[in-house]
Amino acid sequence: MPRPSRTHDAVDQLLDAIIAGTLTAGEQLPPEGQLATEFGVSRLTLREAVRLLQAQGVIVQVPGSRHRIAPVAEWTGMDAVVRHARSAGQRQRSSLELLEVRVMIETGAAQLAAERRSPEQLEALDAALRSMAVHHDAGDVEAFVAADLEFHDTILRAADNRILIAAMLPLTSMLEETRGETSAVPEIRAHAIDEHAKLLDAIRARDAIAARDAMAHHMAQTRDDLVALVLD
Repeated sequence: MPRPSRTHDAVDQLLDAIIAGTLTAGEQLPPEGQLATEFGVSRLTLREAVRLLQAQGVIVQVPGSRHRIAPVAEWTGMDAVVRHARSAGQRQRSSLELLEVRVMIETGAAQLAAERRSPEQLEALDAALRSMAVHHDAGDVEAFVAADLEFHDTILRAADNRILIAAMLPLTSMLEETRGETSAVPEIRAHAIDEHAKLLDAIRARDAIAARDAMAHHMAQTRDDLVALVLD
């Protein structure tokens, strides 16, 4: 069995080549030996990488012929889809799509968090919000983003649903990237602090509906800021 790191490197190289258009969707995958040589890996490693991408719907096995590269619309693996979404030329669309997904997931998470949060989690939310305010005043974007992500991560953990947390994990890298872009704008940071404060108030009051609505409002404000101040 090839070492996982070599296999994952081969997966990344294959996926990057497909996303870049070097390997074209709808066409056959080049011969195994050719790809192994190009990527500097063994045929066994290349074969395992292809198998992993088959599991994500990126590569389709064709009986009696070489594998076919599937169109992006047919991909089923979250990791592959997120990697494509982060690629050049896709950032604006993916940023808006990510917000749509966050609305669907995080509003429900906020509702559950208001009902299930512990005193310790409430303290963690308050600490994250205070940290956001301190780093906003200092103009420390990286630390502000870290506190922002901690606030939302605490809400997910407070919702106490393992499947919910697992569903959000593949989106973490995109969240860090988009938060960095938006949080570089002082006006957006100020809006975020205000929205998070309202959300915290609802969770503190154990008002599930108000928490859901506060998160929905926060997502709407984020989208408006993204469109007006970042993507424009």
